[in-house]
Amino acid sequence: MLNNIDINQMNRLMEENEDARQIISQLLKNHHTTVSMIAHEIRNPLTLVSSSLQIIQAQHPEVKEFHNWSQTMEDIQFMCDLLNELSTFNNSSTLHHSVFSIEKLLKNIAVSFAISLDAAESHIEFSSKITPGMGDFTGDKIKLEEVILNLLQNAKDAVGNQGRIFLSGERINDSVVIRCQDNGCGIPADHMDTIFDPFVTYKENGTGLGLSAAKRITEAHGGTIRADSSPESGTVFTVTLPV
Repeated sequence: MLNNIDINQMNRLMEENEDARQIISQLLKNHHTTVSMIAHEIRNPLTLVSSSLQIIQAQHPEVKEFHNWSQTMEDIQFMCDLLNELSTFNNSSTLHHSVFSIEKLLKNIAVSFAISLDAAESHIEFSSKITPGMGDFTGDKIKLEEVILNLLQNAKDAVGNQGRIFLSGERINDSVVIRCQDNGCGIPADHMDTIFDPFVTYKENGTGLGLSAAKRITEAHGGTIRADSSPESGTVFTVTLPV
């Protein structure tokens, strides 16, 4: 898997040399195709295994009492989630553009997230402030939604069963600025330099691909994403997108 340093070095080389640009572009295309094929070939039989075990559990509920049965089911679900996130990460730089209301997108996400908290009977206090009149935005609507939902999920994990999460969106000059803030445990200072690296995670059962994919999607839109955090005040992720 390519890391950010590899990608930055290849980008510089492609800017400096036309032959290198063509060769690297083809290598990257081959790389993405290979990763997609591997993920696809593993996901299919794994999904069948998962379905078979669920049928067995439905027909024979007593298996839930078997030693390590629950752990086995959790491990299979983790592998399915990992493959899904790997596919998302692998395709995070490929955008399908459309023109849409960024204000409406953010409001819909905020409502959906609030409903999910209510459904889970969560004690998390969630609020949002989406500035009206943000105008139309040209980008990949689905991938941007993935970015914001990933940040909200991270905030949810950080605050646990109780805490506060705040989502905001506003238009500042020629940029859309989206912030996701929580008052959770914060990110240790020695982790800050690596939180966007692929397969680097400090969460139990984390894949280490969510934030990395969020960064690649944001940068593919010409934007930036940054994190500010402290144990005392929690964490704020700021996504800035050019309009």
